[in-house]
Amino acid sequence: MKIALLALLGLVLGALGGAALGIGAGLAWTEIFKTSNFEGYSGMLVFFTFMPLGAGLGGLAGALLFGVMAARDNEIAIEREPMQRHDR
Repeated sequence: MKIALLALLGLVLGALGGAALGIGAGLAWTEIFKTSNFEGYSGMLVFFTFMPLGAGLGGLAGALLFGVMAARDNEIAIEREPMQRHDR
């Protein structure tokens, strides 16, 4: 269950980060290649092409990364075992 929840968290965080990077890449694309701004074409290109692509790729990467980390269980300590007392 822990692996599934961490993979879901990675999906959400990766999608947010990927969408932000996609917007940045789209804005760079429109500036570098001088995309026409006629009737908002460059804005539609950024928000309907680059942002969803970035969100999808980032979500997959985040889910894989967090899932692998949770499956290994050595990389991240989520549950700690209680310290045992030594009664003297």
